Amino acid sequence: MKIKRFFAADMRQALRQVRESLGADAVILSNKSVEGGVELVAAKDYDEEAFSTAATDSTDSSQSPSLVKPVLQSPKPQPANKVARIRDKTIASPPRPSVGKPIQLDPHPTQAAQTSSHVEWSQDPVLREMRQEMQAMRRMMENELSELTWRDLGQHRPQTQELIRRLLGLGLSARLCRELARRVEDTQSLDQAWRHALYYLIKKIPILQDDLIDRGGVIALVGPTGVGKTTTIAKLAARFCMRHGNRQLALVTTDGYRIGAQEQLHNYGRILDIPVRSATTAADLSAVLHTLSEKRLILIDTAGMGQRDQHLTPRLTMLRSGNHPVQALLTLAATTQRSAITQAIRAYSVIKPIGAVLTKIDEAASLGDVISPLIDAGLPLGFVTDGQRVPEDLHTAKARSLVEQAIELVNMLEEKPTEEYMAYAYGGMGEHARV
Repeated sequence: MKIKRFFAADMRQALRQVRESLGADAVILSNKSVEGGVELVAAKDYDEEAFSTAATDSTDSSQSPSLVKPVLQSPKPQPANKVARIRDKTIASPPRPSVGKPIQLDPHPTQAAQTSSHVEWSQDPVLREMRQEMQAMRRMMENELSELTWRDLGQHRPQTQELIRRLLGLGLSARLCRELARRVEDTQSLDQAWRHALYYLIKKIPILQDDLIDRGGVIALVGPTGVGKTTTIAKLAARFCMRHGNRQLALVTTDGYRIGAQEQLHNYGRILDIPVRSATTAADLSAVLHTLSEKRLILIDTAGMGQRDQHLTPRLTMLRSGNHPVQALLTLAATTQRSAITQAIRAYSVIKPIGAVLTKIDEAASLGDVISPLIDAGLPLGFVTDGQRVPEDLHTAKARSLVEQAIELVNMLEEKPTEEYMAYAYGGMGEHARV
């Protein structure tokens, strides 16, 4: 095996030197940034059979026991009279870290032959270190390639680059920005391309067409903790009372986790003069819905749970276990990170929500982080809230208004995204850069 070190100004030049010196079959062993560029250590004639040979020797109990040797070094058989000494020294104070865990031999050779040991190569410290170095090198190469791609885009299609810069500034995902830019790439002027791109963006945002307040039924607000479900229920209830009176409305709470959660909903019920019931089990909920079956609209307040909570699925299943159909609205906060919104939509899909409610728009710094996941999931938006007033700050969702608010938020920002961020996002690696 031939090992050689290379220095270059950037990763592309270093890789070219490796290919010219050692050939296309060379293996990169390590990489790091140094003053003036990057340093690569590459090897030729890399012995891949060393791993299989070591694994075979370690699992063959009929041969002399030995430690698994470090990578790139074939194991050497030890004489039988030295086995005990090597093993004792290894257990007491190993002279150097071993690639694999020491194999515990059975004192009975016949039994050991039947149950061979298994080496966990994925836990090998040398392999883990190599994997981390390869991942670091991959990130370095991706960064340089993304910058090159963004730079080339500006040289060949400057109008498209500026359009994507504006769309990325809204907080939209890179994939969505590329899709919108492709649809308007034949547009003559930048302003016209920008207007057309926004038009297609508005068309892509799914909006819940039915007016749930007028239609009625049993509606449960579900979602992560702290998104404002209880306050949103109060706004929906107040809006219904303004249109249809308070005799056809009832509230139900299944939140037995938060201190004072039920008391808060009961306070709203006393203000609106509507009945409020509590249910903590599926049987309780079924009984409560049966007694309130004559009501036109029943709003259910649920306990907030994170998308990784192990009790999430059973609690959501409880809403569907009764005899009365329950429709769910997924409540999301506009201040939540994009990746967290994506995870929440995926986690709460078990209950198949008919739509979403977007809260805290007035506190958000960007709306693109929530627009992109809604488009990707095809989850229609029913209502938005932008304040604490009941019910004035509850609005029926409109795609055009949402996009206009997103643009206003961008115009309010004093600091614009840098060219490095643009290159990073456009290269496909910035999907979660803002989260």
